[in-house]
Formats: sequence, C-alpha cells, structure tokens
Amino acid sequence: MASPIHPGPVAWTGENPGIYLKDTQDGPWTGLATFFRIVYSPHGMGSGVVVLGEPGVAKGLPEVRNFCISDNEALARYLVDGFFSKFASFRVSPGIGALSYLPATEVARAGDTRTRYQEIVRSTELEVVMTWDGLGEPYAVDMPPHMGATKVHEMYSVFIDAREAGITINGAPLAGRVVERDFALTRKSTAFLAFSESWMQVSDGPSADATPA
Repeated sequence: MASPIHPGPVAWTGENPGIYLKDTQDGPWTGLATFFRIVYSPHGMGSGVVVLGEPGVAKGLPEVRNFCISDNEALARYLVDGFFSKFASFRVSPGIGALSYLPATEVARAGDTRTRYQEIVRSTELEVVMTWDGLGEPYAVDMPPHMGATKVHEMYSVFIDAREAGITINGAPLAGRVVERDFALTRKSTAFLAFSESWMQVSDGPSADATPA
C-alpha cells in the first residue's frame, strides 16, 4: 500500500490567485497579475504581487509598469524565477524577465470568496488592487508534473473562477478583459482564486534553487 504522505520536498504552500487580461481571446496579453501569500517556503513566509502592465516589453520601472511588490524579496525572486516565469501566460511575456522589485508597505484583502474578492498591495508609491467578480463554485485540482508548469512539481490547489475581474495601479485599470485559457484538460477563466496551493517536487530535474538566501 502506497504511503499517503507525499515523498517529495515541499517547494511552497499558500495562496496564488491570478488575473490575466486580453483585448480579444486570440490577442496578446495586455495585463497580467499574480498575487501570492505564502505560509511556507525555503525562504520563509511572505506576500506580494507580480504585475506586468506591459507584458510584451522587456523593461521595468520607470519606463513601464512591470514590477513586483513584496514583503520578502528573496521569496518573491524564488517564486518568479522557479515558478511564475514558467506559467503559460508569463512564459511568453518578456516583461517577466525585467521586473523591478519594491518593498511592500501594506498587504490586505477584502470582500468574500463567494461573491466579490480583492487583494490590495501597496508600496511607497504604488497601489495595486486585484478584483474578482462573479465568483463560481470551488473545484480542486491535482496537477501531475507532466501537465504542470515546471514539469518537476506536483501541484494541489482549490480554484474559484471569476466571470469578471480587473487590475488597477494607483486607481488606473490595466487594459483588457477576462478570457478563457486551457487548464487541466478543459477551458477555464483567466481570472481565478487559488487557495491551499502546494507545490511538491517529484524529480531531480531543473527547478528553483531552494537554498535560502
């Protein structure tokens, strides 16, 4: 009988909701944001947000609004380098390789995960508000490594999709709207909450450096 305990090391666990926007279903990404609230990682705990205001441009602040705000920069870089940059929407976006990293002054949440939910992240000069509207029913996902982003991690998570969503920076909305994406052998919204998310390494292939800074 197989052990119910996963044999691989835990890379990280926490929350990782996202909003990915396009003007049209088949067009390029116009705005991307992924929030994280991590309760365990090799770099400790932390929260923050990665925002690509111009995903197709390989530049950061002040030229374009491609940045990360977090209260743990070592954790943020670990997530970006080993995980977020491998997500399908970010992998094709040059902006992910040119992020500016800023310290967070406040991280807060608002709303209700059954109807309308928000994550708010602030730095000294920037405020990012992610809003999910028209939330659906939760569903659980057990993503095997060969179908996942890194190919060397198994991922468990509970997702709640949103019919509508938006990202604002200092009150100004990013362009685009929610569309559909290929996910878990079906079509899902590009705006979603992701809770109880855990990534476990299952092979010795290329993965994020798990050595704490």
